[in-house]
Amino acid sequence: MGSKYKNPNGFTLAEAMIATVILGIAAAGILLPFTSGQVVRAEGVHRTLGAKLAADLMEKIVNTPFNQIVASYNYSEAKGQVKDSAGVVFTDLNYANYSRDVSCHEVYVPQESGTGQSKFILATVKVYYSGKQIVIINRLITK
Repeated sequence: MGSKYKNPNGFTLAEAMIATVILGIAAAGILLPFTSGQVVRAEGVHRTLGAKLAADLMEKIVNTPFNQIVASYNYSEAKGQVKDSAGVVFTDLNYANYSRDVSCHEVYVPQESGTGQSKFILATVKVYYSGKQIVIINRLITK
């Protein structure tokens, strides 16, 4: 006769723990690609919105009269202070971590003397997300 606590149909504590460890390893192997994919997707969303912010500002610069571009577009917008095309700061929380730098300066080609008014302006728009540069657009503008 055996012990009154022996159950031939059940699992021992050691067997249950081994099964739990194996299940945990299998679950981690399945879930890890999804979590890293979420990080990549979030970065893609930030870059897409940053590219839109840069393109919108560049479009505004291009539509400004040529002789007013350099004087109007050399500034920085601090984190959370990015403005729309009407000059109003975005209040949507999606824009809270973005900032922009814009610079425009005259460019002389070798055929120009460099003493008169330039025929070209190099416009640069940089967009940052949480202090990290995510987008840069350069454009050469002419009269």
